[in-house]
Amino acid sequence: MRALPLLLLTIACPMALGGPLCTNADKAQWQDQAKFQENLKAQGYEIKKFKVTDGNCYEIYGLDKDKRKVEIYFDPVSGDAMQEEEEEEEEQY
Repeated sequence: MRALPLLLLTIACPMALGGPLCTNADKAQWQDQAKFQENLKAQGYEIKKFKVTDGNCYEIYGLDKDKRKVEIYFDPVSGDAMQEEEEEEEEQY
């Protein structure tokens, strides 16, 4: 019976991070942050805020190539988008 609360906490903890777990790879394998951002800008993204999340993701807030407000989590090793959300409300960056 005591295992149930522990199981629930284990399941809920990743949800508390507010984003996905992108990688468990050593940070030596991650793409350089500045180069990664430059690559996104070359693809038409406008980055208002960039950060590394607790889930080992590169996260951006900004505009996509169609000028829509987005929040995107990227795998810092592969560069793949792991989760993307269009922002509907005005958010301060």
